[in-house]
Amino acid sequence: MMAWIILFIAGLFEIAWAVGMKYTEGFTRLWPSVLTLSMMFVSFGLLSQAVRTLPIGTAYAVWTGIGVVGASVCGVVMLGETFSLARFGFIALILVGIVGLKLVGQS
Repeated sequence: MMAWIILFIAGLFEIAWAVGMKYTEGFTRLWPSVLTLSMMFVSFGLLSQAVRTLPIGTAYAVWTGIGVVGASVCGVVMLGETFSLARFGFIALILVGIVGLKLVGQS
């Protein structure tokens, strides 16, 4: 169970660095770049800890899924990106995949 918690936290850090890249302006702004790179480092480090126990394919898919869903939601909520029912539907499919992988990838 601890590996799943670590993986979830790694996914949250992935959301943070994905959104942070928007503020780095192509890594031309120092402090947003430092913060974004720090979030990347933590996210990858936590992912590497989770895959010590979890299958790599499952862990990587869940990690990226959390990042995709979180970054998409943040894009709409924080950055004013467009929202549509189709976008919502596909994000929901990713969430179903994440839950499915958790259910079949018990460790």
